[in-house]
Amino acid sequence: MSTAWQAAVGGGMLIGTAAVLLMALQGHILGVSGILGNALRHPTQRWRWGVLAGLVATGLLARVAGAAVPELFAHTSWLRLAVSGLLIGAGTALANGCTSGHGVCGLGNRSGRSLVAVAIFMSVAMATVFVTRLGGWGL
Repeated sequence: MSTAWQAAVGGGMLIGTAAVLLMALQGHILGVSGILGNALRHPTQRWRWGVLAGLVATGLLARVAGAAVPELFAHTSWLRLAVSGLLIGAGTALANGCTSGHGVCGLGNRSGRSLVAVAIFMSVAMATVFVTRLGGWGL
């Protein structure tokens, strides 16, 4: 199965299912940046830690099951990953949400604010890929 199909079928279905279950069972939006930020501010809200543990466990289980680390990430330095994470964190703070909150849940709820946020972050992502490839920096 191609990587795109694995992402769509495996990852997409898992995220969609998790979003629906979290809303149905807890009444909360599956916005990972918000869940992480609030878990750190309110550590007694154990459901948040459960969601975060599930994200990590899913990745670990995929590796145990034989899923390979994408070649792109296998050769990326920890510094670059840390800087990328900080930039993503800054973007989620500016957008008041992340790709899962706006892209999965917000669009699913027909939120106009989420539509604008998704259009902006997808445009920035496409421009970043274009510029880095044009400049020969690779991804």
